[in-house]
Amino acid sequence: MVNRIILFAVRQRLFVILIVIALIIGGVIATFRLSIDALPDITSNQVQIFTVSPALAPQEIERLVTYPIEIAMQNLPRVEEVRSMSKFGLSAVTVVFEDGVDTYFARQLVAQKLQEAKAELPPGIPDPELGPMTTGLGDIYQYEIMGEGYSPMELRTIQDWIVKRQLAGTPGLAEVNTFGGELKQYQVLIDPQKLLKYDLSLRDVIEAVANNNANAGGGYIEHKQEQYLVVGVGIAKTREDIGNIIVKAERGTPIYVRDIAEIGIGAAIRQGAVTRDGKSEVVSGITMMLKDANAREVITRVKEKIAHIQETLPKGVNIIPFYDRSELVNRAIKTVYTNLTEGALLVTIILFLLLMNLRGGFIVASVIPLSMLFAIVMMKLTGVSGNLMSLGAIDFGIIVDGAIFLVENAIRKLHERQYGIGITLNETVEQTLVEAFLEVGRPVLFAVLIIILVYLPILTLQGIEGKMFRPMAYTVVLTLIGALLLTLIYVPVVSTLVLKKKISERESPVLKLLKPLYHKTLLVVLRRKWLVVSGATLMVVGAFLLFARLGGEFIPTLDE
Repeated sequence: MVNRIILFAVRQRLFVILIVIALIIGGVIATFRLSIDALPDITSNQVQIFTVSPALAPQEIERLVTYPIEIAMQNLPRVEEVRSMSKFGLSAVTVVFEDGVDTYFARQLVAQKLQEAKAELPPGIPDPELGPMTTGLGDIYQYEIMGEGYSPMELRTIQDWIVKRQLAGTPGLAEVNTFGGELKQYQVLIDPQKLLKYDLSLRDVIEAVANNNANAGGGYIEHKQEQYLVVGVGIAKTREDIGNIIVKAERGTPIYVRDIAEIGIGAAIRQGAVTRDGKSEVVSGITMMLKDANAREVITRVKEKIAHIQETLPKGVNIIPFYDRSELVNRAIKTVYTNLTEGALLVTIILFLLLMNLRGGFIVASVIPLSMLFAIVMMKLTGVSGNLMSLGAIDFGIIVDGAIFLVENAIRKLHERQYGIGITLNETVEQTLVEAFLEVGRPVLFAVLIIILVYLPILTLQGIEGKMFRPMAYTVVLTLIGALLLTLIYVPVVSTLVLKKKISERESPVLKLLKPLYHKTLLVVLRRKWLVVSGATLMVVGAFLLFARLGGEFIPTLDE
């Protein structure tokens, strides 16, 4: 099979060259479209359900809200776990699905069951809502709203009504959360004595305000071939509008809200605050990225949108970022890029020093970028993001092993034929090259397959460890597959084009220095076989003992 592949490649040079050109074009396009992040997303495939009920204690939330929703979600297919949290005024139920379940399908299943669960909730409980389609790593950009001379309530209003509403339409964002400041409210401060005086209950006032704070549609009236829409305007826009709402009519005399209460503007009950450097209070916003979105692209869009929003803010109000994940992503990618570049250059230099042939070194070195492009194309197709784990695992030394075998054997064969027999015709050179490739084709295949087999156990990891380490194994395996295909198809074709001219095999000066040393060392160890075996055994045992005493952690500390 390997021999047939090599022979086919040599006979169909033009086809192979076109395939390589297509790989280069596709790889460049995939590089710009590849999802980039600092680390792989290890969060589970989950859907969250939130129910807000400000008046209920945690025990009541658990009994009346959380428990019925949990029971309804237990029968969903492919659910791994249902967990919940109940606190004052809030119920949060998390439904964890298997990793293979599509996120949109999972949310659809939960939404259907949620309709059934609503029937079990007591009257007056707000409808449960699905949480945003984001993950624990969705926090990509945080900012604060500051302005000299503006109160916390005014800053919060600017954030909620200007910044948040414009920012929410950014592609790739799942949610924009607000923290800090004072939430502006129209407050009806009821006088209990006046309720008794007019024989009213608190429920009467609440229902009156709710029923009279809405618009109503009345259809339309036709007049002289024209339609006039009928609209009942009842939305309260000012404190006076709220005060003019009629609660009750006593003997033809209306009792207004203003008769039994004071209407003012105040702040909602606060449960926290946001400060800057422990000094001034500010309002902050947190943008949450949509699951599986490209973090770097989304952050770029958010920055562009914020620059546009800044122009619409009142004078003296500024949006100041204090957390930008693109800085971490760029640092991580820069580290990977630097390491890969230095590794590629180092491998290339060593290749030229050991092969002592410029053309042969060029052929082998060209496999490095082509293998990378192949891996990036496959990463894009399989949904693997580029991060420290996936890109940082690539080893160029392993990638070029097969190409080195082929090219080195080809140079040796050409040297033997040209200087031993003296035949230098192009046809004979091509035959010599093909013979050299066929000699080492199968060993190269087996060598690469053995390395790939080493990574197969990592591909079987599940859960959090699987999400963390599988991208590394995917990338290495894809790169090795690309290198193997290029070694068996691309290298023979390029060699027949580049190595046609007279060529000689020269021994590397590095190897000249190392060979005598290796020869002496080999003679010594062969005379003391048992000593060498005993030493190796002691090293293995010692390594296991040291490993048992090493400390352990899941991932190294990442200081942002």
